[in-house]
Amino acid sequence: MIVGNFALQMGKKSKQPSVKVIILLLLLISLHHSSDAKCQGRTTQHLASSGPFPTSSTSPTPIISPPFKNGVRRIILSVLLGVATGLMGALLFACLIRSFVRYLNKTPILKGPVIFSPIIHPKTLHLALRNENQLLGSNPHGKYYRTVLDNGLTIAVKRLEGFTNTAARKSEKRQSQQQLERLARLRHRNLMSLRAYVGEGEGVWLVYDYVGTGSLEDVMKRVRDNEVRLGWEVRLGIAVGVIKGLQYLHFECDPHILHYNLKPSNVMLDAEFEPRLADCGLAKLFAKLDMAATSAYTSPECFQDCSFDRYSDKSDIFSFGMILAVLLTGRDPADAFFREAGSGGSLGQWLQQLQLAGEAREALDKSITGEEGEEDEMVMAVRIAVVCLSDEPADRPSSDELVHMLTQLHSF
Repeated sequence: MIVGNFALQMGKKSKQPSVKVIILLLLLISLHHSSDAKCQGRTTQHLASSGPFPTSSTSPTPIISPPFKNGVRRIILSVLLGVATGLMGALLFACLIRSFVRYLNKTPILKGPVIFSPIIHPKTLHLALRNENQLLGSNPHGKYYRTVLDNGLTIAVKRLEGFTNTAARKSEKRQSQQQLERLARLRHRNLMSLRAYVGEGEGVWLVYDYVGTGSLEDVMKRVRDNEVRLGWEVRLGIAVGVIKGLQYLHFECDPHILHYNLKPSNVMLDAEFEPRLADCGLAKLFAKLDMAATSAYTSPECFQDCSFDRYSDKSDIFSFGMILAVLLTGRDPADAFFREAGSGGSLGQWLQQLQLAGEAREALDKSITGEEGEEDEMVMAVRIAVVCLSDEPADRPSSDELVHMLTQLHSF
């Protein structure tokens, strides 16, 4: 730390034009010294040729001999040259130290598995990834597996395909590694923890804790097929957990983190239906994970130009509003119903129409209606979802505000 601070301080000095000033000063001193030497030489020759000094009745005036003057000048010049040489040497040494410290602080590009959990061994992980695993699901960007390590630990593995690591520049590799390491340090009960990652060939393996219940998308599909009953209290608990995860990313992380790809398939549920957000920030880290495939959950300002430049925390809030709408209505945003005339063209537009008409109860999932108190809470939740789905980002509440809104509906 001391060497680093010294290097930084000297580095700041090196930015000043002191070296140029010193060099100019040395040139001036050299020219002046040369001129003085020539003048002294001429004076000495003149005195020698003019013969002995004339005698005078008055006492002679003391004259300082040329050798004494030359000695004084040499001493002064030596001191100035020593100071200038010392300064130049110190600046050069500071530059060398600064470069060395920068080299030490540069994150090395790691090869092989990068492990963030002490209970996962690299060789064990490599062996597990090469064996046959249980396929949990797939999408255009990769597949999801369940596998068991030699020590009995069950993990979830996501393989993202089509990312050529060998062709990437070292700076891009280093940036991706730093971002993944940052994501691995996130700790919150409503976030999936990244335990390891492996980059091989044209694929990237991401290792998470295994959550047996599956994703919110899987659970809601079973609800629509009448295989699972999910009451309002559980659904509200899921919504509160999701928004608390976003609150942590938006307000407690420094710098703050955006999810970029929030949707039901990235909300994992444990045995108690406690939600955990997965793939936080990965859509921006891996550019090929564009948002076009998740248009139903993508905010209007980002869906128009498919760019991350306009993405903000309020874009995450729009995605949350769609998740809340799915929990309230039980409907899939891709349902053919929303392509019919009069439905508004989307789940969000349909909710807004019913809200404006004062018919919000008509949107609620009939499998969870019945008790008057819960229905009142659900109607208020519809209003919250509609606000989250506002076209203008400035009209949407923050995740911090939403935590207070939803927790006031029910005690959690």
